[in-house]
Amino acid sequence: MKKTNDNFFSQVYQVVKLIPRGRVTSYGAIASYLGSKGSARMVGWAMNAAHGMEDVPAHRVVNRIGMLSGKNHFATPDLMQQLLEKEGINVENDIIVDFDNFFWDPENHLTL
Repeated sequence: MKKTNDNFFSQVYQVVKLIPRGRVTSYGAIASYLGSKGSARMVGWAMNAAHGMEDVPAHRVVNRIGMLSGKNHFATPDLMQQLLEKEGINVENDIIVDFDNFFWDPENHLTL
């Protein structure tokens, strides 16, 4: 029997795979796009479960203020920042510099 989270997690991964290189989105933006506005934390759980899935760029998902709140779930605490910086996104004190300029909102760029 499948867990009830499996379908939601799969939907989250589909959205995350569409985040363009050099852009980021938030847990809440993904939840809202999927019709589960209050489920940002569940999106976070999906991201935690995505580690090891090379085709899911989990480093591009941050919290609503651009903080790298999931960084401790990567192989090393600075890997998330390194991956973002490799894509041209500057990070200072675990927060994306000019977050609004890099923010990608799935509701504005995707259709269900």
